[in-house]
Amino acid sequence: MIVIEAVDTGCWNAITGQRQVVTVPACESELLQGDANARGYVAVGAGDIARMKIQAVPPVAAVNLRLRYPDAHRLDRGERDLLALATTITDEFNLCGCDRAAVRAAHALGWLDRVVSLEALAASVGARLRRSLKRQYTETFLSSWRTELELQG
Repeated sequence: MIVIEAVDTGCWNAITGQRQVVTVPACESELLQGDANARGYVAVGAGDIARMKIQAVPPVAAVNLRLRYPDAHRLDRGERDLLALATTITDEFNLCGCDRAAVRAAHALGWLDRVVSLEALAASVGARLRRSLKRQYTETFLSSWRTELELQG
């Protein structure tokens, strides 16, 4: 969903021009699906997808995620695979997410400080938006989730 919103608001090229964006095959498949006749449909083209690195999830990473986060089965496949892949990264990274379940999982994995909003990511590269972001992609919204999770412990 982040890619769709970034393409729709016009910040995708700025983000991928200045940051390495990595995704997983499950997310790539989701981007290629959809009903072009549906109201609000946003076309994400092959050129948009080519601006990302598509990385397979090693089987050991999927197991590692399930061991570290027993509720992983509650995540949708794309989010679960992205988080599994993140368990293999030894360098600094950020997770750009707008889904409450994925943010909760990142918190449980000790990565809450690595979760960034699309708004913050776009601002960090100086992107100009064609329209305002939908609420769930804003820093204010993500910040409220982070606070809620930190207060819960």
